[in-house]
Amino acid sequence: MKMDTNVGTSVSIRDLSLSFGSVNVLRKLDLEIRDGEFLVLLGPSGCGKSTLLNCIAGLLDVSEGQIIIKGRNVTWEEPKDRGIGMVFQSYALYPQMTVEKNLSFGLRVAGVPKEEIKKRIARAAEILQIEPLLQRKPSALSGGQRQRVAIGRALVRDVDVFLFDEPLSNLDAKLRSELRVEIKRLHQKLGNTMIYVTHDQIEALTLADRIAVMKGGVVQQLDDPMTIYNKPRNRFVAGFIGSPSMNFISGTLAEKAGKPVFRADDLEVALHGYEADEALAPGREVVLGLRPEHIRIGGEGSDGHEAIVDLDEPMGADSLVWLKVAGKPLSVRVESGKRYRPGEKVKVHFNAPMASVFDAKSEERV
Repeated sequence: MKMDTNVGTSVSIRDLSLSFGSVNVLRKLDLEIRDGEFLVLLGPSGCGKSTLLNCIAGLLDVSEGQIIIKGRNVTWEEPKDRGIGMVFQSYALYPQMTVEKNLSFGLRVAGVPKEEIKKRIARAAEILQIEPLLQRKPSALSGGQRQRVAIGRALVRDVDVFLFDEPLSNLDAKLRSELRVEIKRLHQKLGNTMIYVTHDQIEALTLADRIAVMKGGVVQQLDDPMTIYNKPRNRFVAGFIGSPSMNFISGTLAEKAGKPVFRADDLEVALHGYEADEALAPGREVVLGLRPEHIRIGGEGSDGHEAIVDLDEPMGADSLVWLKVAGKPLSVRVESGKRYRPGEKVKVHFNAPMASVFDAKSEERV
């Protein structure tokens, strides 16, 4: 059995592929997950994130590659022997058993001594604040309480790696927000490695130490949340992360007074301060990406552009204003106290250093 020599690596995915007939679900995937890290697998439905998690858990057999957990090659081992605890989207609690019996069931089957079971249940119940619920049955619990019990069932296993497969997607928005905070606190308290699957970018941005954004069975970008948000590697990542979505304008690169500019018909945006990964060659067809909060309405400056308000959309803490600039539709995030009328003429300024420039053909960041 080959041992992992990478110090500080908790889970190592090496050259992993999975196919169902002629359909490639995961493609030559490599991923190193650090000890104690909270890694989020993020992407749209069908991108392969839950499939990857099921491969790590041993619920699916891989076509090629290796899975190393805590230095041990577990690629072909049974789920129970992998040293993982898993929390599913559905609570999957036994309805006829109390919470205490649900928590202890797996331990009893495994032959864990009664005193040890009692100790583990008490610890999990304290951490998850479900002590008053131990003698209730699932039918007497709310959705949030049931999900806490499902997390507790993984917690009592006392393992190094926890796997979460969209555990909050069946809950309403308020409960999701509350449990998200609890899961983050749980990670801070335990310090275990956690791998969390979601299609919800807010969950990803708030929970993760690092995010692996997936599409078509391939990791598009693996980075910390702020790097992914502010410097997306390609147009897919840029468009998937952020709500409301990033604005995209197709055009070409040009030069003015020796400085790079972006041009699209009558629109010209100076790219002063933009940190390019490669030379901004004039004539290159590109797509300019600007997040709504990186566009400002009003204020002084010669770099302003004339715009016409199309729609004002109040969103509570702030508002989203839809504009047309040189015929191009753009969304701008503004303070909630500011209101604009449809048809109103305003001036907008672009925060070029926070922009993203993508090659029109490859869609990779320039």
